[in-house]
Amino acid sequence: MSASAAKAEAGSRRDAAPRPVEELDSVVIRFVGDSGDGMQLTGNEFSKAVAKAGHDFATHPDYPSEIRAPTGTLFGVSGYQIQFASRQVFTSGDAPDVLVAMNPAALKTNLSDVKHGGIVIANSGAFSDNNLAKAGYKSNPLDDGSLGDFRVYKIDISELTAHALKESGLSKKEIGRCKNYYALGLMLSLYSRPLEKEEEDVRRKFAKKPEIAEANVLALRAGYAYADATEMFLTSYRVRTADIRSGNYRSLTGNHAAALGFVAASELSGVPLFLGSYPITPATDILHELSALKHYNVTTFQAEDEIAGICSAIGAAYGGVLGMTTTSGPGMALKTEALGLAVMLELPLVIVNVQRGGPSTGLPTKIEQSDLLQAVYGRNGECPIPVIAANSPADCFDCAIEAFRLAVKYMTPVILLSDGGIGNAAEPWRIPDPASLPKLEVRFRTDPEGFQAYARDANLARAWVRPGTPGMEHRVGGLEKDFLTGNISHDPVNHERMVEVRAAKVEGIAKDLPPLKVEGPEQGDLLIVGWGSTYGSITQAREKAAGQGRAVAHVHLRHLNPLPRELGEIMQRYKTVLVPEMNLGQLSRLLRERFLREVAPMHKVQGKPFKVSEIYDRILELC
Repeated sequence: MSASAAKAEAGSRRDAAPRPVEELDSVVIRFVGDSGDGMQLTGNEFSKAVAKAGHDFATHPDYPSEIRAPTGTLFGVSGYQIQFASRQVFTSGDAPDVLVAMNPAALKTNLSDVKHGGIVIANSGAFSDNNLAKAGYKSNPLDDGSLGDFRVYKIDISELTAHALKESGLSKKEIGRCKNYYALGLMLSLYSRPLEKEEEDVRRKFAKKPEIAEANVLALRAGYAYADATEMFLTSYRVRTADIRSGNYRSLTGNHAAALGFVAASELSGVPLFLGSYPITPATDILHELSALKHYNVTTFQAEDEIAGICSAIGAAYGGVLGMTTTSGPGMALKTEALGLAVMLELPLVIVNVQRGGPSTGLPTKIEQSDLLQAVYGRNGECPIPVIAANSPADCFDCAIEAFRLAVKYMTPVILLSDGGIGNAAEPWRIPDPASLPKLEVRFRTDPEGFQAYARDANLARAWVRPGTPGMEHRVGGLEKDFLTGNISHDPVNHERMVEVRAAKVEGIAKDLPPLKVEGPEQGDLLIVGWGSTYGSITQAREKAAGQGRAVAHVHLRHLNPLPRELGEIMQRYKTVLVPEMNLGQLSRLLRERFLREVAPMHKVQGKPFKVSEIYDRILELC
């Protein structure tokens, strides 16, 4: 059906009998297809549309590890899941209500996640004998009755897109790339979202290629008209607008939020920002974002390797600017010796680890929290470093500022942990009033009177001195320093003293941490202690359990080294402590070690986030 014919039919249908609209509280949609099918773009555009409509939402992009897997293969499937709702959203959802599958491989790898009775929209034009064989199907699942538990809609998206664009003048390959916008149009119509703003976004996105922009707009309209006109969809759906705090919002990913937070730290301190980084999945977008913000006194340096990235950042910190570097787990391993150098020099430095599945190259595009012990302990010698962790995409903004606040106040490197789920996922972010942001005071010593390079203030931090300041020359390097002068010292007593004071400085940060917030009863049967991106799943599972009268509380940790001092006392007020994390129990080990309290670990290392149902079921077992 052409776009014009579909529109005509849609008009006559509306005149005859408007399609009933079903109101929903929330919807989970997953777009899946080949890497070249544009599923990430489709999901991202759909999330923008629901954000503009006033819904809260959360997303989970899922990339294949292969850069360009063979078309139609199981390991080349790329996906994007979004949950949007009329209430606050904490996760991208446990199971899709709707699966949009662009080929057989996408259907096969994702069907088991779809809710019983859920909707499956399949691009039937891609279900050729060749593609079915690649996916391991012996018969066509769209015809053999194996999908009887789902509401299946077979739509030849490939052919309908080609028909809509037959007069566009584009090549067959270029037309094929527009089918994701046809799928987007289908979903916008099915969930009662207007087209006008999306068309504006398409033209803006492809402004340098107007012929591609217009083709995508035509495909978008054709998909929208098809869903509006066809008898296939007897009902359309509407999700009520969310009741959220008023303010100006924008949709952004965790990596984007981190970049904005680092720029905010620079503006708040009045000190330029330097990023030395080597590209690595899933951290590279922070480098991309900051390189586009150079007009905010930001310098970015794409180094030739991980070691050069951190060493350049250390040099920048020595030169008197806010130095930082970004990486993921394998890159952290390469940066280890330089991390020790930063500790020895006692210079402010922020190291961002956007964690991924490991070890080694591991699962570079999948989610994991397995670098916590590396962050706390992973260096030679007695080498303490403060560690903090973000719990959501929007939280990355605040954590970026907090990382630099600690770094400059205590003259120490700080590790900020994120992960691929947070870094790539998007959610609404309420743009803060600049006046509400924390103070970030930076003081450079300029008075040479009585200057000793390693003399310390009340926080055990040494002075920050810019090179070239008259009368304040001093040594730096990786050999042990004299306790005051900073000259090289091999004295045994001096070494022990320096080791102890560096440890005391980091431990002293605990007195500077805000009080822990306990969600739920102040005492009871169960306390859930979490960190990082488990926040959403834990929060929603706890609320569900509390609604059934369970005495369950939740504490989520931002500061992981040092741990908050009151945490031990809080843990003692509950019969059982549950610690869900996407590793084999790393925070559980730290809690046992620090507070001598047994905990109930909960592990998941599948490259996927926790489902709310998984944590909820564990709560019921322990209660």
